[in-house]
Amino acid sequence: MIEYLKGTLADLTPTLAVVECHGVGYGVNISLNTFSAIQGKQEVKLWISESIREDAYQLWGFSTRAERELFVLLTSVSGIGASTSRVILSSMTVSELAGVISEGNDKMLKSVKGIGPKAAQRIIVDLRDKIGSLGIQAASPSMVNGQCSMINKEVMDEAVAALTMLGFSPAPVHKAVQHILTEEPDAPVERVIKLGLKML
Repeated sequence: MIEYLKGTLADLTPTLAVVECHGVGYGVNISLNTFSAIQGKQEVKLWISESIREDAYQLWGFSTRAERELFVLLTSVSGIGASTSRVILSSMTVSELAGVISEGNDKMLKSVKGIGPKAAQRIIVDLRDKIGSLGIQAASPSMVNGQCSMINKEVMDEAVAALTMLGFSPAPVHKAVQHILTEEPDAPVERVIKLGLKML
């Protein structure tokens, strides 16, 4: 079992990090929180969760142990797979998610793609008691607003690519990202993707 990977960050997109350890490049699926945490770094340490199926062997990596534990808890809920768990962890921070679950805020969970009313309730019922044992500082989800100007094409392209890779259709993604960048022209790519996940 791989506990963590520590090495050179060879390549990075909002959904995938390639970590080189002793000449081997490991492709690791990441959340937006982890993308934000390791962006611009040369050496990284990612806490790993392995997903082994008949048709695939995937590594999921996180910049903190707490995020990895939350991911493992989310995937333990019936009907919540690794991809959906990543989308949840990309939509809010670890402390925000802990707060949402602790407070039983199913409305926030339902705003995440792929989470319906039943799944939101299941997550809250299954994980509410377990969240406390992780010792994560719970926080309420935050929203910030900016004003408009020119659209940053580089941020737009990266956000559109990431959201498309997360399973959304290109046309609505393009529209949503354009709208976000009109409202918040200086928003970094991870914020654009987070807001896009809430809109789509």
